[in-house]
Amino acid sequence: MKFSVSSTKLFAQLQAVKSVIASKSSLQILECVLFDLNGDQLTLTASDGETTIRTTMAVENAEGGGKVASEAKRLIDTLKEFTEQPITFTIDENNFSINMTSENGQYSFVGANGAEYPEMPVLDNEQGSFMLPASVLLNAINKTIFCAADDELRPVMNGIFFDLQPEHSTLVATDAHRLVRLILTDLKVAAPASFILPKKPANLLKVALTDKSEEIKVSFSDKNVRFEGGKMLIICRQIEGRYPNYSAVIPQNNQNKVVVDKATIVNACRRVAVYANTGTSLLKLALSESQIKISAQDIDFSTSADEKIPCTYDGTPMAIGFKAPFLIEILNAVESEEVILQLADPARAGLILPTENQEGQDLLMLLMPMLLND
Repeated sequence: MKFSVSSTKLFAQLQAVKSVIASKSSLQILECVLFDLNGDQLTLTASDGETTIRTTMAVENAEGGGKVASEAKRLIDTLKEFTEQPITFTIDENNFSINMTSENGQYSFVGANGAEYPEMPVLDNEQGSFMLPASVLLNAINKTIFCAADDELRPVMNGIFFDLQPEHSTLVATDAHRLVRLILTDLKVAAPASFILPKKPANLLKVALTDKSEEIKVSFSDKNVRFEGGKMLIICRQIEGRYPNYSAVIPQNNQNKVVVDKATIVNACRRVAVYANTGTSLLKLALSESQIKISAQDIDFSTSADEKIPCTYDGTPMAIGFKAPFLIEILNAVESEEVILQLADPARAGLILPTENQEGQDLLMLLMPMLLND
């Protein structure tokens, strides 16, 4: 088996699939990438046993065909040092030795029998499917995934919840301290359905979906979810369990409303947060009619800071505390130039919304406050 391929194109494909590969696996062959040559098409497959990704690329001067598994890390570490040039692979189908030849050198290593690589899972008992532009899917993942939890006791919160309905669909992520709800008004399905997409394949999609103009077909069964578009295919196991009732925790009567320039509040929070207690990262926001006073202090190290920024405030004067990294991350997820904060009192959750939503989207984020000592 023999073929030639661009070094940079192969490196890009390997970069797209490498994040699914576990550094140490109980099945050693899963530390490899499967090469499957069929005519002038080379298919690369990587898996960790629960999530599998497959991409296809064209090669030149192909001879023969077959499958061989190659250690992913060795290939990536080698190819990343190459400038653009043709690379020729020659694989001995008897002992699976691999010879890689560049313009100025050659590299030899041993692969594994590709026939021993686990088969790609199939989607049994498909329950539904829908089409979605890659740009919309990527945007939705970026706006939700940062709020997903890392909680071994509540695994259902360790992913993005897809709540699919005939009138519109909703993506939700929460770690119990913060929550993001993104309604996609154009995503409609024939019958109500839902699934929880784990964080790992969600992050993998962010890397693999390089062509944002592609249409992605999303199919799901009771156990697996499949994403297919262009020359990319990802299939992963869902997180099983019942997702919390997210609607019940979203307050409906936060009567105090702040409108503030996003860049101004984010930059001020970043500067003041440097002086916050390293254990709590507490930021205090004191709200009045035309300004927000952002302050932080660390009594143990005698440090403190405060800044005043302009705003439009409709409500009673109040002070509320938030964890700085959470507040900054949520504010950064808003794409409008101004953001809206809707607050009830210092002990209840605050809502953060854009002043203008992107077409076909309705974004709402929730952040639990922290107790103020004064």
